Amino acid sequence: MTEFLQQLINGLSLGAIYALIALGYTMVYGVLRFINFAHSDVFMIGAFAGFYSSRALPDASVAHGLTVLCIAMIACAILGIVIERLAYRPLRARSKLTVLITAIGVSLLLENLGQFIFGAAPKRFPQIFPEKNLTLAGGMTLSSSQIIVLVVTIVCLVSLRFIVMKTKIGTAMRAVSFNPIAASLVGINTDIVISFTFGLGSALAAAGGILYSMNYQAIDPLMGILPGLKAFVAAVLGGIGNIPGAALGGLLLGVIETFVNGSRWSTYTDAIAFAVLILILLFKPAGLLGQLEVEKV
Repeated sequence: MTEFLQQLINGLSLGAIYALIALGYTMVYGVLRFINFAHSDVFMIGAFAGFYSSRALPDASVAHGLTVLCIAMIACAILGIVIERLAYRPLRARSKLTVLITAIGVSLLLENLGQFIFGAAPKRFPQIFPEKNLTLAGGMTLSSSQIIVLVVTIVCLVSLRFIVMKTKIGTAMRAVSFNPIAASLVGINTDIVISFTFGLGSALAAAGGILYSMNYQAIDPLMGILPGLKAFVAAVLGGIGNIPGAALGGLLLGVIETFVNGSRWSTYTDAIAFAVLILILLFKPAGLLGQLEVEKV
């Protein structure tokens, strides 16, 4: 039981990171109905923003870590808005396939720019929060990094929920998601709403990048590929376009991956994670919390 609970804690910590990244995918899909494949590379930029900003600040402390986190989130929010303005907005009237190919192109551009600017060699991510292990009942261990991951994720989820459900911009986001043409006819500036959505999703990806780097401590320009793919799987698993679904999918995927890693099937961790996705979608095609929509022609 102790080992089970320890693995559960580790899985929830990893799943919380996947959830933060998955939220960006699901928000953009909910508003624009396309997958922003450059999102995983914004995650990478967030990690490097944290890496370089931490070098200009004092030693590890809670204030230091929160400052680094905020700087990375602001930098990536601006980057997300710029990407939307330059790459996606001119193609908004084009086919979804055109926008999808552009998203892949932006992803490759960011990866290659990252290698050119930051270098291809992995870098060790600094310790931005004080590190301390807490021993729980039964010999279980909870690190300060895991606590920070869970706390930051909960705060981000609650804040996002508040923004979407209780604010004017959140109401506009839901209106644009439901019917962008009708939303524009009642005076909603869809350009601002879409830019805000990209900025908010990119800020969450940056938070995920910082938390991921804290736990794995090595960053490189291609680090976003696999976590980004798994976060996309988490978003689909929970129900793409559904915010609680993205969070649930991320947590579920993290727990599954951690338990498989701790078993004799650890070599097949990624294969089993994708197999679970296939099985769930076979029986519930819209995802765990998603709903099938009838498309009118």
